[in-house]
Amino acid sequence: MAKPQQEVYFVFMNFDPVYERLRADRSKEGSATLDAYLSHKHDKLLAKLLQPDTYRKKSSLAIVDGFAVEITDAQASILRLAKEVRVVEKNQELA
Repeated sequence: MAKPQQEVYFVFMNFDPVYERLRADRSKEGSATLDAYLSHKHDKLLAKLLQPDTYRKKSSLAIVDGFAVEITDAQASILRLAKEVRVVEKNQELA
């Protein structure tokens, strides 16, 4: 049986007061703390909702509290139902 097609999706999170507080700190240390916080938060969400080794997170996006991940359409539907998630959009490459 063929493995379902994976594509890159962008996942954007709902309001998080911790993210807002950390984002306000413009220092180098503050930036590193924000990056670590978001990476852990996004990894935790994926681990909670999706089976291990069925997705690949490509990056966390600090400026918008979101991340890029390679997943199937079915996995995108699962993420859309999570209370922590605001929106899930398939990457649209421009020609």
